[in-house]
Amino acid sequence: MKTNEFRMERNWMKGHLLKSSGVILFLAGRYLFASFFLYGFWHKLVKGWLWSDLMHDFFSKRLAELPAGSFQAIYLEQFAIPMAFPIAWIVTIGELIIGLGLVFGVAVRANAAFALFLVLNFAAGGYYNLTLPPFMVYALLMMLLPSGRWLGLDGKLHERHPNSIWYK
Repeated sequence: MKTNEFRMERNWMKGHLLKSSGVILFLAGRYLFASFFLYGFWHKLVKGWLWSDLMHDFFSKRLAELPAGSFQAIYLEQFAIPMAFPIAWIVTIGELIIGLGLVFGVAVRANAAFALFLVLNFAAGGYYNLTLPPFMVYALLMMLLPSGRWLGLDGKLHERHPNSIWYK
């Protein structure tokens, strides 16, 4: 470990107050980000998205609201609606994997990339709103910064598997 690398130790944090404050705020954001994905998983699970046509119905309703021939309409017509059932599984189980990975700090960078992929697909399907850009930016920041090593299992897993891309 580098001497200036963040450590979750009281004395180190007191001596590096600004850096520690930034890391703590970033970690709080990571847990907030994770909570959105865990809530998304829970909502879809209890509403029965995994064994119903709800995703197909949402896609069809959204398609009717979009201008014909737009990128989002074509995306829904050609990809999302025909694949609605597998997409429901990928999104629902993906939200669980992302949420748990971020909570426990396991493969944070890979989970952030997966989260970015899902959010970009939400936007492509015409579900764009003002909450998506902050999610995109935060996902990119989690891919760049070692927050899984600051608080999580990535640090221990990186020590055991230093050449693995999953725990960097």
